[in-house]
Amino acid sequence: MGKKGKAAARERREERRREVTLLRAVPYEPHQRWWDGLAPARAVAVVTGASRGIGYEISRQLARHGLHVVLASRDAARGRDAAERILREAEEAGAEWRQLDVADAASVEAFAAWTARTHGGIHILVNNAGVNFNRGADNSVEFAEQVIQTNYFGTKRMIEAMLPLLKPSPYGARIVNVSSRLGRANGRRNKIGDASLREQLLSDDCLSEELIDGMVTKFLEQVKQNSWSSIEWPQMYTDYSVSKLAVNVYTRLMARRLSDRSEGQKIYINCFCPGWVKTAMTDWEGNISAEEGADSGVWLALLSQELCTVGKFFAERREISF
Repeated sequence: MGKKGKAAARERREERRREVTLLRAVPYEPHQRWWDGLAPARAVAVVTGASRGIGYEISRQLARHGLHVVLASRDAARGRDAAERILREAEEAGAEWRQLDVADAASVEAFAAWTARTHGGIHILVNNAGVNFNRGADNSVEFAEQVIQTNYFGTKRMIEAMLPLLKPSPYGARIVNVSSRLGRANGRRNKIGDASLREQLLSDDCLSEELIDGMVTKFLEQVKQNSWSSIEWPQMYTDYSVSKLAVNVYTRLMARRLSDRSEGQKIYINCFCPGWVKTAMTDWEGNISAEEGADSGVWLALLSQELCTVGKFFAERREISF
């Protein structure tokens, strides 16, 4: 892409950013606030990795819309402080913190048991917890195991544990996975080099849990053997990109598994890219705020039932390709 093309693309992004800013300022009409229809109970949302950054901002915005939000994170001090800040900001907000490490199966099991005892179930699950150890032009795979365990297996672990706790309702339950454009199977600049694997990942007929797990296992084995190649795997932030590719295709797989649920039992699962956000994960080098980055996730969680979709990938409130 030449200079003119890049400038035009940048202008289109800025224009869409301005449009979404205006949309975010528009309040939900009473008929759009499906969560109010659950009264006298209050809709419960769980947000992982919620003590800071995008997770905190998603929690804050959901609470401001009147939901009770469980901020889940590893760090107790940060998590409690985050929940307290939300409560101070809006008297009507409901927020509490609970310890959770999505990379630890026992922690996830304990969190699910606490949720069942305390709330009886939830209506929204936002899988935001994630790590990325690369910055700038770095592309180390030193922490690939931790990245895959947290970003992909952690998301998968949470969905498996919380699926039985998603409450049935006429409005449907929601699962929102925070992902990244870096996880596109066929991205222009950051894609899987193996054409056969790429084709299988993009084909609903070929997609399976075994395929996804096999892909990340193969990558980790190559990392351990120091035989991985940027020709075969994504070229930018390789371990992070592979983990988010797995999240993206797992979202599609789960959408297919959940597609035949009857009315009143529906679960709408989608993923979104928040963009390059000014958070600790990017060393504050992003080009948009956490408030802007959280927007599409909040929008997906609160979409009215008639507009709900399933198994799609979004950015700036628009569907994008996998």
